[in-house]
Amino acid sequence: MTLRDAYGSNRFGLSFELFPPKTAEGMTSLFQHVDELVKFEPSYITCTYGAGGSTQDRTLDVISGVRDKYGLPVATHLTCVGLTEPEIGAYLARALERGVENVVALRGDPPKGETTFTATAGGFSYANELVGFIRRDYPQMGIAVGGYPEKHQEAASLAVDLENLKRKVDAGADVIITQLFYNNDDYFRFRDACRNLGIEIPIVPGLLPVTNLAQIQRIASLCGAKLPQRFVAALEQHADDPAGQFSAGVDFAIEQALGLLEGDIPGIHFYVLNKSEATSRVLSALPQFAED
Repeated sequence: MTLRDAYGSNRFGLSFELFPPKTAEGMTSLFQHVDELVKFEPSYITCTYGAGGSTQDRTLDVISGVRDKYGLPVATHLTCVGLTEPEIGAYLARALERGVENVVALRGDPPKGETTFTATAGGFSYANELVGFIRRDYPQMGIAVGGYPEKHQEAASLAVDLENLKRKVDAGADVIITQLFYNNDDYFRFRDACRNLGIEIPIVPGLLPVTNLAQIQRIASLCGAKLPQRFVAALEQHADDPAGQFSAGVDFAIEQALGLLEGDIPGIHFYVLNKSEATSRVLSALPQFAED
């Protein structure tokens, strides 16, 4: 199954994003959490990919392992960072050999210690170039791209960012998965702006249930996501109570997910951070996933 098949009038696309663990123990723990997540019958599962291909083997081990164990469609992330076009092609060929039929195509962040993205000689400068290459040379693969409800931090304006997104869609993307956000109005404004530009493919909200205040403040600072003050205040009320922070974060994520469902979304993509409890609690509170 390719990503375009996960969404439709009678299909709700549920997906989870993993990252490759660094140790064998981490891999064992990851699959214990995936055991819990697959009970919600996701449409597909994705796995991130380190800058410059630093986790190529581990990414493929995770994602092909998920496919083999659970029989689920999977997607590998892929960036432009540090790789030439032939190297990217070789990676995609390896992915296909291992049954990976989908790609989340991203430009990628600058390598650690660098502040600006620099294209590799013989590689790609922008995600739309990567998308076009995949669509041309690996047309059987499904392609997702990133979207930014609050604007990519490097974009000069939201209008410029939307034009960049349109180029990715026109190059052959099947699905847009958004960056995490905590104000649903930002998603709905973004979706309306995309439709006004003629972008008609599914725009899937990406959600990260919070498990502690310090974690989300760090993540939000990296991607530019704004945190509602009432949400921060709820977390701060439990500053010395990890369980209380966890519950406050899950409660907010449930409220956010229910609000999105009222707006006719095509699915939800959860950034699970290789854990299952928070996402499982959120999904169990949603009508289509609650147990009878």
